[in-house]
Amino acid sequence: MPSKEKQLVHDFYTSGFHKDTSILKEYLHKDVTIYWNSSSGFSKLDYEDFARMSSDIGKSYEGLSCEITHLLQEDNKVTIRFTYNANTIENPEEDIALAHFMCIWEVKDGKLYEGYLISQPGDDSEENISSFIPKK
Repeated sequence: MPSKEKQLVHDFYTSGFHKDTSILKEYLHKDVTIYWNSSSGFSKLDYEDFARMSSDIGKSYEGLSCEITHLLQEDNKVTIRFTYNANTIENPEEDIALAHFMCIWEVKDGKLYEGYLISQPGDDSEENISSFIPKK
Protein backbone atom coordinates (compact mmCIF):
# COMPACT_ATOMS: atom_id res chain seq x y z
CA MET A 1 0.00 0.00 0.00
CA PRO A 2 1.47 3.37 -0.99
CA SER A 3 2.14 5.98 1.66
CA LYS A 4 -0.02 9.10 1.73
CA GLU A 5 2.89 11.15 0.31
CA LYS A 6 3.44 8.76 -2.61
CA GLN A 7 -0.30 8.66 -3.24
CA LEU A 8 -0.40 12.47 -3.24
CA VAL A 9 2.32 12.69 -5.90
CA HIS A 10 0.74 9.93 -7.99
CA ASP A 11 -2.71 11.49 -7.79
CA PHE A 12 -1.36 14.94 -8.67
CA TYR A 13 0.19 13.80 -11.93
CA THR A 14 -2.86 11.78 -12.94
CA SER A 15 -5.41 14.43 -11.88
CA GLY A 16 -5.83 16.33 -15.14
CA PHE A 17 -4.85 19.64 -13.49
CA HIS A 18 -3.81 20.97 -16.90
CA LYS A 19 -7.48 20.96 -18.01
CA ASP A 20 -8.80 22.38 -14.72
CA THR A 21 -6.24 24.39 -12.78
CA SER A 22 -8.62 24.77 -9.82
CA ILE A 23 -7.52 21.20 -8.97
CA LEU A 24 -4.06 22.54 -8.14
CA LYS A 25 -5.24 23.83 -4.74
CA GLU A 26 -5.87 20.22 -3.67
CA TYR A 27 -2.24 19.26 -4.30
CA LEU A 28 0.05 22.30 -4.22
CA HIS A 29 1.01 24.12 -1.05
CA LYS A 30 0.14 27.82 -1.27
CA ASP A 31 3.87 28.60 -0.90
CA VAL A 32 5.02 26.00 -3.45
CA THR A 33 8.30 26.57 -5.28
CA ILE A 34 9.35 24.54 -8.30
CA TYR A 35 12.96 24.62 -9.48
CA TRP A 36 12.88 23.37 -13.07
CA ASN A 37 15.84 22.50 -15.27
CA SER A 38 14.64 21.89 -18.82
CA SER A 39 16.14 21.80 -22.29
CA SER A 40 15.31 25.51 -22.57
CA GLY A 41 17.05 26.46 -19.30
CA PHE A 42 16.25 27.04 -15.64
CA SER A 43 12.93 28.32 -14.30
CA LYS A 44 11.77 29.03 -10.77
CA LEU A 45 8.00 28.83 -10.49
CA ASP A 46 5.58 29.74 -7.72
CA TYR A 47 1.93 28.69 -7.49
CA GLU A 48 0.65 31.33 -9.94
CA ASP A 49 3.44 30.68 -12.47
CA PHE A 50 2.71 26.95 -12.44
CA ALA A 51 -1.06 27.49 -12.73
CA ARG A 52 -0.56 29.78 -15.74
CA MET A 53 1.77 27.31 -17.44
CA SER A 54 -0.59 24.39 -16.72
CA SER A 55 -3.51 26.28 -18.26
CA ASP A 56 -1.46 27.00 -21.39
CA ILE A 57 -0.56 23.31 -21.72
CA GLY A 58 -4.21 22.34 -21.33
CA LYS A 59 -5.13 24.60 -24.23
CA SER A 60 -2.33 23.28 -26.45
CA TYR A 61 -3.17 19.56 -26.38
CA GLU A 62 -6.31 17.53 -26.96
CA GLY A 63 -5.21 15.03 -24.33
CA LEU A 64 -2.29 14.62 -21.96
CA SER A 65 -1.51 11.47 -20.01
CA CYS A 66 1.17 10.70 -17.48
CA GLU A 67 3.01 7.38 -17.67
CA ILE A 68 4.70 6.87 -14.29
CA THR A 69 7.60 4.42 -14.18
CA HIS A 70 9.12 5.10 -10.75
CA LEU A 71 7.75 6.42 -7.47
CA LEU A 72 10.16 6.34 -4.53
CA GLN A 73 10.06 7.82 -1.04
CA GLU A 74 12.46 8.76 1.71
CA ASP A 75 10.96 10.51 4.73
CA ASN A 76 8.79 13.40 3.42
CA LYS A 77 10.43 13.45 -0.02
CA VAL A 78 8.97 11.59 -3.01
CA THR A 79 10.77 11.08 -6.31
CA ILE A 80 8.83 10.41 -9.49
CA ARG A 81 9.96 9.49 -13.01
CA PHE A 82 7.36 9.85 -15.74
CA THR A 83 6.62 10.72 -19.35
CA TYR A 84 3.86 12.98 -20.56
CA ASN A 85 2.21 11.62 -23.69
CA ALA A 86 0.06 14.04 -25.67
CA ASN A 87 -2.50 14.12 -28.44
CA THR A 88 -2.31 17.27 -30.49
CA ILE A 89 -5.42 19.10 -31.61
CA GLU A 90 -4.32 18.52 -35.21
CA ASN A 91 -3.83 14.78 -34.70
CA PRO A 92 -5.96 13.63 -31.75
CA GLU A 93 -5.62 9.92 -32.58
CA GLU A 94 -1.82 9.73 -32.20
CA ASP A 95 -0.02 9.70 -28.85
CA ILE A 96 3.40 11.31 -28.88
CA ALA A 97 5.98 11.30 -26.10
CA LEU A 98 5.97 14.98 -25.22
CA ALA A 99 8.65 15.00 -22.51
CA HIS A 100 10.39 12.85 -19.91
CA PHE A 101 10.58 14.09 -16.31
CA MET A 102 12.11 13.35 -12.94
CA CYS A 103 11.06 15.32 -9.90
CA ILE A 104 11.84 15.24 -6.21
CA TRP A 105 8.98 16.64 -4.15
CA GLU A 106 9.07 17.71 -0.53
CA VAL A 107 5.66 17.22 1.08
CA LYS A 108 4.67 19.71 3.78
CA ASP A 109 1.27 20.03 5.49
CA GLY A 110 -0.05 17.24 3.24
CA LYS A 111 0.71 19.15 0.03
CA LEU A 112 3.49 19.45 -2.54
CA TYR A 113 5.75 22.16 -1.17
CA GLU A 114 9.08 22.18 -2.99
CA GLY A 115 9.84 20.45 -6.28
CA TYR A 116 13.13 19.88 -8.08
CA LEU A 117 12.22 19.02 -11.66
CA ILE A 118 14.37 17.94 -14.60
CA SER A 119 12.89 17.40 -18.06
CA GLN A 120 13.94 16.73 -21.61
CA PRO A 121 12.04 16.41 -24.88
CA GLY A 122 10.28 13.10 -25.39
CA ASP A 123 11.41 10.47 -27.84
CA ASP A 124 10.27 7.04 -28.86
CA SER A 125 13.67 5.39 -29.10
CA GLU A 126 13.60 1.66 -28.50
CA GLU A 127 15.91 1.86 -25.46
CA ASN A 128 13.80 4.56 -23.89
CA ILE A 129 10.54 2.74 -24.49
CA SER A 130 12.02 -0.49 -23.10
CA SER A 131 12.96 1.36 -19.90
CA PHE A 132 9.22 1.56 -19.17
CA ILE A 133 8.79 -2.22 -19.26
CA PRO A 134 8.98 -3.61 -15.71
CA LYS A 135 11.85 -6.03 -15.19
CA LYS A 136 10.96 -9.43 -13.75
